[in-house]
Amino acid sequence: MPELRPWRAARPHVVRVADAVRPRLARAAGIVGPRLARATAAAKPRVARLTQAAKPQLARITKTGPTVRTWRYTAGAATAGLALAAGVVTAAGPWDSTGQRTAERDRAAALHHTGGADHGRRTGSSDTSDTAAGAPRPAPSAPSVLSGLGGPTGTVKSAHTTTALAAVLDPLLRDPALGTLHTAAVVDVTTGARLYGTGSGQALTPASTTKIATAVAALTAMGPDHRLTTRAALEPDTKELVLVGGGDPTLTARKDAEGWASLRALAVSAAKALTARGLTDVTLSYDTTLFTGPRIHPIGVDPNIAPVTALSADQGRTDDSTSGTAYRVADPAADATRKFADFLKAEGITTSAPGPSKATTRAETLATVSSPPLSDLVERMLTNSDNDIAEALARQTAVATGDRADFAGGGRAVHAQLKKLGLPMAGAVFEDGSGLDRGDRLTADLLTALLVKAADPDRPDLRPALTGLPVAGFTGTLSARYTEGAAGVVRAKTGTLTGVNALAGTVVDRDGHLLAFALLASGTTNRDTAQSALDRTATALANCGCG
Repeated sequence: MPELRPWRAARPHVVRVADAVRPRLARAAGIVGPRLARATAAAKPRVARLTQAAKPQLARITKTGPTVRTWRYTAGAATAGLALAAGVVTAAGPWDSTGQRTAERDRAAALHHTGGADHGRRTGSSDTSDTAAGAPRPAPSAPSVLSGLGGPTGTVKSAHTTTALAAVLDPLLRDPALGTLHTAAVVDVTTGARLYGTGSGQALTPASTTKIATAVAALTAMGPDHRLTTRAALEPDTKELVLVGGGDPTLTARKDAEGWASLRALAVSAAKALTARGLTDVTLSYDTTLFTGPRIHPIGVDPNIAPVTALSADQGRTDDSTSGTAYRVADPAADATRKFADFLKAEGITTSAPGPSKATTRAETLATVSSPPLSDLVERMLTNSDNDIAEALARQTAVATGDRADFAGGGRAVHAQLKKLGLPMAGAVFEDGSGLDRGDRLTADLLTALLVKAADPDRPDLRPALTGLPVAGFTGTLSARYTEGAAGVVRAKTGTLTGVNALAGTVVDRDGHLLAFALLASGTTNRDTAQSALDRTATALANCGCG
């Protein structure tokens, strides 16, 4: 049942977060009012379905708090998914009966934008694995996040005064934990106006917040529905079977593909096509020529990233992990092709030892598998801070725009796409797509502009750059942070290198204003204390009623 998926992911956090949210219920009551009544009516069918699964947790939660309000909070957290983490219904939205932030609804209503639907998955395609049960859910299109669906007003709430925000943020940003140099910007997503800035035009090392830029550039160049295809092609004269890499960093050889493109499925389809042609013994090779240049990232061999190649399975990981650090194989393409050979053997096809090659234009494609839509890849990249996906998407952006598909070409392509969007590019440098390179430079102004652009009702294609952001206290790189206070209210991309800490994302404040923020710190000496200082600053924005 789709609506239960977010509940299963969020359930371990609910009890902890409910205690943090409860003090804010009374404060939010005056704001929520009639909208909670509408939300309750809309949530009743889902609440009935969730009762049995949630009963133990709800019993603990409701012992010490108002039963009705806690039920509404729980229904919102369970049915709205990762985008609607627990507590936002009452404390940070408020949310209306459509499951939409009223700040976003008011903005869209004022701009006269309506309509929208989720990105659909293609059906009836036997060669793609993303339609399988358990496949990742697609990112919502813009109108379902930002458009007013019958909103009653056409006015947008005014945001904070710059003086009030400075009074809140200045003392927090003077924390010595933020190192020798820091910059910050806060922007009203409704108007695009900068509400706060300190050094916001100065370019600093952004670490993994670079991935926000990579996401927006890739979505701009290719569109959210673009898919990356891996294929098996047969050379007509030599009977050579070539595994052609399509630059899909999510291709998997695991038995349960979980909705990603399956190397096993490709082998089964290729074996059937070979058998139909009377071939049971072939020469096997692999083609990685879609990408060029050095495969090893400038930081060297590192468990944070595999050698960058157009063909790999499970990102060359040597364990069962799907994200985070892991030891990697030295040659992901050769490793993937050996696994492909094993799968062919299981289907009765004997192969030679694989080696590198290049498919000719005369090669006949026997089978293909395609990734889920680009929107899914972007979300996975941002949620898990996935460096392998980031570098692949930078190169894919270069391929799509006619640049060289290496580290330098990917950086040029990302820069060009963002410049085309009219974003403030002064000082921006992209040495890679992931932010692992210390030569990268971004400004707080650019990061907030990227977030505002991704929230533009006229740019639904960019929405995954927001929907993929980790949810504080719940998902991805923020799952263990914000254990109280702003849990579920802040959505942000983290950035961490030795001596560098960053945070950029969105927050709904106490009065329902939707804000974009970027915080960059250099010269930090302790990762944990620097992260805590950034988290306190974002929490202050969430708690602020500074209008």
